[in-house]
Amino acid sequence: MARLEIEALTKRYGVATTVRDVSLTVEDGEFLVLLGPSGCGKTTTLRMVAGFAEPSGGRIRLGGEDITHRPAWRRNTGMVFQSYALFPHMTVAGNVAFGLEMRKVPRAEREARALEALRLVRLGGLADRLPRQLSGGQQQRVALARALAIRPDVLLLDEPLSNLDAKLREEVRVEIRQLQRQLGLTTIMVTHDQEEALTVADRLVVMAEGEIRQIGSQRDLYERPADRFVAGFVGRSTFLPGRVAAPGLFETAGGLRIACRAAPGTGPATLALRPEAIRLDPPPEAANRLAGEIEFLSYLGPLLELHVRLSAADRLVVHVPNQAGLRPPALGEQVVLGWPPETGMIFLDPT
Repeated sequence: MARLEIEALTKRYGVATTVRDVSLTVEDGEFLVLLGPSGCGKTTTLRMVAGFAEPSGGRIRLGGEDITHRPAWRRNTGMVFQSYALFPHMTVAGNVAFGLEMRKVPRAEREARALEALRLVRLGGLADRLPRQLSGGQQQRVALARALAIRPDVLLLDEPLSNLDAKLREEVRVEIRQLQRQLGLTTIMVTHDQEEALTVADRLVVMAEGEIRQIGSQRDLYERPADRFVAGFVGRSTFLPGRVAAPGLFETAGGLRIACRAAPGTGPATLALRPEAIRLDPPPEAANRLAGEIEFLSYLGPLLELHVRLSAADRLVVHVPNQAGLRPPALGEQVVLGWPPETGMIFLDPT
C-alpha cells in the first residue's frame, strides 16, 4: 500500500512559518494536486514529503511507516522538478538510470529498467542522446522517466509543466495523467495553474499563506467554495461588496437589491458570481433583472467576455457564447442581466 498520511505538518524558517499544521491523506493510487499562489507553502510541503526539507513539526507516514525524519535517499519517492534537473553530460539513458545507480542496482537491471521507463514515456529511441539535443517536452519526459524508473511508492511533481509552452503543456499533462492511471501511482502534484489542476486531479487541496483552505473535488471547489479566496482562485468570479440585509436579500455598495441564497447571518458581506451563470435578456419573471451598459468587450473565440457597469460602484463580468449567425453585443450597448438567486455565493465579512 502506498497510502500517504500527513499530520499537522509544519515548517518554520526562523520566526517565519511557511507551512502551518497541514493535515491530509493521499489514498493509494490517487492523484492529488496542491493548488495555490506562489509562496503559499505547497512546494515546501512537497519537499518535506520528499525528504529535501526537514519538518519543524508533524508526521509523515507512507504505507503506515513513519518517514518524517528518514533521509530522502531512503524514501521510495520519485521527484520531478520544475527545472527538470537533468545532468547535461549524461545521456538520456544515463540520466534515467541515475537513481537506480545510487540505489546500487546491478548494471544490467538498471539498464533494462531505464529503457522500460523510457518506453513508458515514448522516448525509447532517444536513449543515447544528450539533454541539449532534446526539446523541452522531451526533457520533461526524461525527468518523468527517471522518477518512474525507481518504481516509487509516491510520485511527486513540482510545477512539472511550467517551463513548457501552452500547447505542449496541455499535451504533456494529459500524458502524465494517463500514465499515472495506467501505473496506479499515488501522486502529488504542485501547481499554481488552476486549469492544469482541474484537468488532472482526483482531489484538490487549495493552500494560502501556509495553510489548507479547502480540500475537495473539482465540483466541490468550483460550486461550493469554502471562502472568498477559494472562490476567486478556482475559476473566475466577480465580487460585489455590500451587505446581507435580510435572509435571501443582498444590497450592493452601489445600492442594488439582489435576491440570493440564504446566508448564515446578516451584515457586511460579498456576493460572488461566476461569469457563465449570468444571462443576457432574462425572462420578465426572473428574480434578478438588472440593467447595465457594456463598457468593455473581449473576443475569446468560443466566448465573448462582457464587462457590464450596473451602477457607479457595481460591475459584472459576463461570458456569453459566440454563436454563428447571431449579432454579438456591442461596446456601449444597454443590456439586461439576470441569474437565479441560488447561483450567487455569499461570503460574510470577518467580524
